[in-house]
Amino acid sequence: MGNPSKVGAILACRCPRCRRGEVFTHSFLNLNKFDQMHKSCPVCGLWYEVEVGLFWGAMYISYGFSVGIVLAVGILLYYFANDPPTWVYVVVVAVVVLLSTTLLFRYARILMLYYFSGINYDPSYKQQ
Repeated sequence: MGNPSKVGAILACRCPRCRRGEVFTHSFLNLNKFDQMHKSCPVCGLWYEVEVGLFWGAMYISYGFSVGIVLAVGILLYYFANDPPTWVYVVVVAVVVLLSTTLLFRYARILMLYYFSGINYDPSYKQQ
């Protein structure tokens, strides 16, 4: 079996070092526990919070995702709903952002781990 791809591991919310271990303990659909993470990777033992407050930066990534959603939904509504009243924009954007909150939270943290934590893929951790 080949090396797991970086994009595939990010989309599956896997450990950045071994790309095998799960980062989160529950499904994103479990609204009570969607934010719970393993303290360390169950496969390679990597401690996920490599520095105190690492995940505070994920708020900025999540904000960027939200801005992207607002722009995309706004443009789609403008062109496909013939520029509806302002309240339609507000309601549709609010609903879309609320429905995607669990995914925005998770992927903001995953991107923080992959791109800003200094953790690199190590193929020696792929077997266990």
